[in-house]
Amino acid sequence: MLSDFYKCATSTQLDLICTQLINLSTRAFNANNGNIPKWEQAIEQIKTQNTGSLDFITPYLNISAHRINNPTLEKSLKQLIPWRKGPYQIGDLQLDSEWRGDMKWHRIIPHIKPLKDKVVLDVGSGNGYFTYLMAMSNAKIALGIEPFLLFNYQFQAIHTLINNPPNAFVLPLRLEEIPQKPLFDTVFSMGVLYHQKDHRLHLKQLKDVMRLGGELILETLIIDLEKVEKIIPKGRYAKMRNVYCLPSENKLRTWLEDAEFKNIKLLNITKTTSKEQRATYWIGNNTQSLKDFLDPNNSDLTIEGLPAPKRAIFICQK
Repeated sequence: MLSDFYKCATSTQLDLICTQLINLSTRAFNANNGNIPKWEQAIEQIKTQNTGSLDFITPYLNISAHRINNPTLEKSLKQLIPWRKGPYQIGDLQLDSEWRGDMKWHRIIPHIKPLKDKVVLDVGSGNGYFTYLMAMSNAKIALGIEPFLLFNYQFQAIHTLINNPPNAFVLPLRLEEIPQKPLFDTVFSMGVLYHQKDHRLHLKQLKDVMRLGGELILETLIIDLEKVEKIIPKGRYAKMRNVYCLPSENKLRTWLEDAEFKNIKLLNITKTTSKEQRATYWIGNNTQSLKDFLDPNNSDLTIEGLPAPKRAIFICQK
């Protein structure tokens, strides 16, 4: 996988940092994690399956492989739960992830600059569902960075099943490990900002890796309350750890202005529903999802009594 990234990256402006990223990724994959043998065994089993071509048939990223051994493949993919991003279909096996990523993608794609021939960064990419869609939009290369190793192995599982995969890659890196050089034409930060202790630093890091005139697509949780600029949750928010700040629409716009982004536009505000985020077979028997995070008597509130999740999408330029 890393060798494929090297071959692709050296034909783009990423050649300046390619070796550095590979070295950091190799170190991450060699971490002392007791789950790695199980995940690697799953990948080896998946390699015995037939491969197929990749296309997008809403809601699925679809791999049209034939003569798949469904029981064996399902067993291998279950070794990699929980599957948060997706959904995927491999042959006639439907991998219904917790999130219907297609719904978010359809909100975004009509409004952004075309990705054709662009060098694209997907921050917090998870297993690469969106990274694939970026590459399939004719990006020159789409690089996802995702520090959680499990999601990197999920990406490898899907990548292994694709015949002639697009130029999409996921590496086990954090944004702060990407050299602050203006390398990317388009940067996506989706579902990341509210997990940052320092929103100013995150926005600065995003801007620093963008080329002049590059575009940022920022998707994050917000609040929609009169006269309330932000909420700082005490403890958890919708049972999530590490949610540090929920800004209002205007406050988030101010943050982007302070970071000196230009042409700031709000694309969409959407309340998260159980159609988009749901518990499925592929996240594990004891894993909860949105309906478990909300007040059972008032779906406008989380279980902690805070406003239920709403997500805003902004686009802006450097």
